[in-house]
Amino acid sequence: MHNQKLEIRNAKPEEFEIVGKLMVKVYSQLEGFPKESEQPEYYKMLLNVGDLTEKDNTELLVAISDENKVVGTVVYFSDLKNYGSGGTVTEIKNASGFRLLAVDPIERGSGIGKLLSIECINRARKLNHNQLFIHSTESMKIAWGMYERLGFLRYSEIDFIQGDLPVFGFKLNI
Repeated sequence: MHNQKLEIRNAKPEEFEIVGKLMVKVYSQLEGFPKESEQPEYYKMLLNVGDLTEKDNTELLVAISDENKVVGTVVYFSDLKNYGSGGTVTEIKNASGFRLLAVDPIERGSGIGKLLSIECINRARKLNHNQLFIHSTESMKIAWGMYERLGFLRYSEIDFIQGDLPVFGFKLNI
């Protein structure tokens, strides 16, 4: 995987089902993350993630391998009103955000998550947004390190609880 060139682009409608199944696979395998039986509506949203693109300023991005396989994905919001998480982030103006970053488990560690994150940063820059917001959980500590290396800082003002799960906010000043 390390030597192949990835294409980052918007997902095509015929890829939505593949992307949804990848998200369910990734999130259900996170240690300490709620299982489908505990948060069925959340997993239904993951499975039908393509539906989010029906909202204004919402894009489902994919990383496509040389073999034309979806190996990673993220949802990018150029207007936080449709961000769809708990907390107060949806009230922030002139800023972007991303959530639901997922990388195929067999491709982890090859930089796909970083490339998807950088794509979101670049999209926010093109819109002259000076802030980019994300959320993460304790189950995603590996991703936290990547976000911090990209310059994201903890931003507790947008933390929230999803069921019994604490969700932590991060902000990147661009």
